[in-house]
Amino acid sequence: MFALCIPAGDFAGYIFDCDGTLIDSMPIHYRAWDAAMRRNGLRETLSEELFYSLGGVPTRQVAERIAQHYGLTIDTEVVFHQKEELFVKLLVDVALIDPVVAFARRAVAEGKPVSVASGGPRVVVQRSLELAGLAHLFPIVVTADDVVHGKPSPDMFLLAAQRMGVPPGRCLVFEDAEPGHRAAEAAGMPSVHVPSRGPRPV
Repeated sequence: MFALCIPAGDFAGYIFDCDGTLIDSMPIHYRAWDAAMRRNGLRETLSEELFYSLGGVPTRQVAERIAQHYGLTIDTEVVFHQKEELFVKLLVDVALIDPVVAFARRAVAEGKPVSVASGGPRVVVQRSLELAGLAHLFPIVVTADDVVHGKPSPDMFLLAAQRMGVPPGRCLVFEDAEPGHRAAEAAGMPSVHVPSRGPRPV
C-alpha cells in the first residue's frame, strides 16, 4: 500500500471522493461500463485509458462522452440505469483503500467533520458506502444529484464545505482523479492525490 502525502495546514474539515479514493471500485466501474456500452452498440473492448480519463465526471456525462468517442447513438438514460445496475451487482466484494479510510477514521475520532463528494448518483454512492462498511463515518454525502455542475466544477466541494460548516480554504480534499483535483483547486481547497490508479498526471 502507499503513504499519503498530507500538506501542512490548519485544516478544519476533510472531503473525500468515494470511488478510487475510499474504496477500490474503479475496476468494477470499468467492467460495468464495458458491459453496458457493449449492450448499446460498442463492438470492441472499452478503452481503459478513455474510461480513467473520465474519473469524477457525472455518470450521464460519462455515457455521452464514451458514445461520442466511439460514434455511437445511445439513449443516455437507458445506459445510465444499465451501468449502475451492473455496478451494484459487481460491488459486493469491494476493497477499502486503507490509508485513506484510516485517515478519515482518525479525523472523526478527533472530532473533525468529514464528508463525501462523489460524481455518482446518490443511491449508488450510498450503497457503495454501506457495502464497504463506511456509511456510518460520513453523515454528509454530496453527489451528482445535489448540484447542477459536476467535477471539474467546484460546486460539490463547496456544498460539502457548507454542510460541514467549514470555510472552503480550511478544507482538505482527497481525490484520485484529475477532474476532482481541478474541482478542489477551483474551490480554493488543497488536495491530496490518492494514487489508486497510478501517479497524478502533470
